Amino acid sequence: MPKIVDAEARRADIVDAVFRIIAVDGLERASLREVADEAGLAVGSVRHYFAGSEELLHHSFASVVDRISARLQAALPAVTDTAPGSVQQREAVLTLLGEFLPLDEERAVDVCVWMAFRNAARIRPFLTPVADRSHREVAAVVGQVITAMVADDGDGRQTLVVEAERLLATIDGLCMHALLQPEWMTAVMCRDVLDRHLAGLAVHAA
Repeated sequence: MPKIVDAEARRADIVDAVFRIIAVDGLERASLREVADEAGLAVGSVRHYFAGSEELLHHSFASVVDRISARLQAALPAVTDTAPGSVQQREAVLTLLGEFLPLDEERAVDVCVWMAFRNAARIRPFLTPVADRSHREVAAVVGQVITAMVADDGDGRQTLVVEAERLLATIDGLCMHALLQPEWMTAVMCRDVLDRHLAGLAVHAA
């Protein structure tokens, strides 16, 4: 009796192969043939699940965005449901922000892939919708973190927007630095930088 193949599981295996290739050799190497070889499949088998390289890359980008967004959403209630300015909230925020950073092997791969796709979306229009969704979802979470931490000091929305953008810029910088200089930008250093940034937010929340 022929073995029944779980289509979603096979698609996930192929996407994982894309991630491994990008993490080691970059997005340019993620062709159908290279992905098929990495996944241990024939090119025709990959085409059975993805019509071409654009569909495969689009789906892979969406998958990494989904993975990161799911971790952020899981960590968010501990921030928004905790007393503003408390030690517990500060720790919850650090935990949430750590989901953006390459602090272990799984997150390192996800962050590397996420950054590679975001950069590629500048010149590959078929990736733009996912890049836009990624920005919206990340900005929404960061906005909720800032709203939970920063009291209204009279400037209202403008203060929240500026602080959200400042935190987003910090996260992006840490992601890139940690990927390029992992010996220096360790998990401890990333946490120290974020903790110092949050201390600056605490001034507004006082």
